[in-house]
Amino acid sequence: MRGNWDYLIFVIPVVLYFLLFCYTPMYGVQLAFKRFNPALGIMGSPWIGLDNFEKLFHSFQFLRILNNTLLINLFKTLISFPIPIILALMFNEMRSERWKKTFQTITYAPYFISTVVFVGIINLFLGGENGYLNHVLEMIGISPLPFLTSPDYFPGVYIGSDIWRNSGWNSIIFIAALAAVDPQLNESAQIDGASRWKRMIHVNLPCIMPVVIIQFILQMGKMMTLSYERILLMQNSLNLERSEVISTYAYKVGLINMDYGFSTAVGLFNNVINIILLLAANKIAKRYSSSSLF
Repeated sequence: MRGNWDYLIFVIPVVLYFLLFCYTPMYGVQLAFKRFNPALGIMGSPWIGLDNFEKLFHSFQFLRILNNTLLINLFKTLISFPIPIILALMFNEMRSERWKKTFQTITYAPYFISTVVFVGIINLFLGGENGYLNHVLEMIGISPLPFLTSPDYFPGVYIGSDIWRNSGWNSIIFIAALAAVDPQLNESAQIDGASRWKRMIHVNLPCIMPVVIIQFILQMGKMMTLSYERILLMQNSLNLERSEVISTYAYKVGLINMDYGFSTAVGLFNNVINIILLLAANKIAKRYSSSSLF
């Protein structure tokens, strides 16, 4: 450590970040087991044990928000997870650097749009009869569809918008993994007569598979987590049946109803399930492959 003190200085901001924003807030987790009174503070508020969790599990909304959260995340994982890998493989096979950079920029751009503006764009394209997509449907003789007002359409709209916004950005790590593939492997396969498609499937894809597995494990650790800001902005009274998820429920209960103890219990339950899924996915990956987080 003495010999590399200058390198360790660069680590200090990262360590401080995790200490201040990840570990220090854990002090407030005890609110899940208390009836919080602002006048008494966290330490002075009375303990109530598991009452907040019992209130959550007996809530008439519990099964609905749990089902919505799991279904949206499950379909999002199945549909959107492979797309960044496909994009990375496509970018890697493009010969023209100019076109490659152009398409990469186009796919990265939506990630840098703020959530409010992004949802505004979704409303312009899909909102009611005046939405651009419904105008196109009317031109070809199809009646306007209630994309943002029907509960049945909400999961598809959310997953589609997630693919549009994040696929390009998520492909960066796979592009970096492809850059580390030994060129001699592709050259040997080419000499043996392998086409570009076969080299992509039998050389490039297996080489980045450890990164794919690790990313999949991390994705499983977020199975109960959704972008509540985007969902909250896309919510309305007509699609609430399918758009209410655990994160938005915790936000409304905690900040709007000011029931901080119950909201903390909801968030703690959410994170415990995430940890269980992460550990399970890691164990399965470790058993059936050589790649795992730990």
